Amino acid sequence: MITLRPVTDADLPFLFRLYASTRDGELAPLPWSEEQKQAFLRMQFEAQRSHYARHYAGGRFDLVMADGAPVGRLYVHRGDREIHLIDICFLPPYRGRGFGTRLLSELLAEGAAQGSSVSLQVEKSNPAKQLYRRLGFIMAGDAGLYDHMTWQAPAHGAGASARQ
Repeated sequence: MITLRPVTDADLPFLFRLYASTRDGELAPLPWSEEQKQAFLRMQFEAQRSHYARHYAGGRFDLVMADGAPVGRLYVHRGDREIHLIDICFLPPYRGRGFGTRLLSELLAEGAAQGSSVSLQVEKSNPAKQLYRRLGFIMAGDAGLYDHMTWQAPAHGAGASARQ
């Protein structure tokens, strides 16, 4: 069973560990010491947090909890006509277990009920792009290292779950 709860300052150590888990493969081949890697990760983590706070004021920043323990994060900004998925991420043992599909399907159902589009940006090489395509997201633009993808509610008003 997964639930969401708002992020607090007490969650920062977990959030840093989660962020670092997304960069392991990228940093592994570098000839840096563990201290250098940790310093780099800390700098990048803080830059990301600052960016999200500055550009998505009013967003909802939640931890994803599985059986009461934090396993990921879901950050969403809701606008008048668009829901923007800022970030979704899970610890490695929880990736590929359907949690992302469930949370995204709920977000798409919310968008369908409100007549809102859902958008996101994803790194070009991120395997999650397959999931986004499967859920009905389409390419909407190239943003350098990232692809901008959008999902539009079906015109007939059917929910996101009808497309799975």
